[in-house]
Amino acid sequence: MARYTGPKSKIARKFQEPIYGEDKYLEKKNYPPGQHGPDKKRRSKQSEYALQLRAKQIAKYTYGILEKQFANLFDKASRAKGITGEILLQYCELRLDNTVYRLGIAPTRAGARQLVSHRHITVNGKMVNIASYALKVGDVVSIREKSRGMSAIRESIANNATSYEWLQWNSDSLSGTYLNIPEREAIPENIEEGLIVELYSK
Repeated sequence: MARYTGPKSKIARKFQEPIYGEDKYLEKKNYPPGQHGPDKKRRSKQSEYALQLRAKQIAKYTYGILEKQFANLFDKASRAKGITGEILLQYCELRLDNTVYRLGIAPTRAGARQLVSHRHITVNGKMVNIASYALKVGDVVSIREKSRGMSAIRESIANNATSYEWLQWNSDSLSGTYLNIPEREAIPENIEEGLIVELYSK
């Protein structure tokens, strides 16, 4: 399973965004890696291309998608009816690993990918171990029966205090239902999808 495995704090500092969640190093060192303190002489104005590339990289790192996969998602979104940037983010949200994370079964998307790849997750009662599996409205994501006693899963669910309007969690069956495809304003990530569309449209 291809994924980014490098230092996460460096990525967060590079983009000045808590891409992987709360990060004490980002709070302490609120300047890009490779610098010994903020560089006030550093050119503050970025080119149009740099801004577009930054937006794409933030989206890729946020959802844990590598370049080829992301390009394929954009190609699919560009051929669909509607606003390309919004559809792109919706496709990212429909990924199984992202949904496992949103439901609180895992505290991070990386953790969610691991649960999926290690066969701890089912979709509509069938085991699915493909992190990029695209869910559909009405699909039910559950924890495999044999995996429900795992302390990491139990702890993550117990500590999860976030809910999303397009997902419904059933604490009795330890399963979540995909109610609808989220509108852009409901997706909380700070991603400028319009810049991504501009980048790929060149």
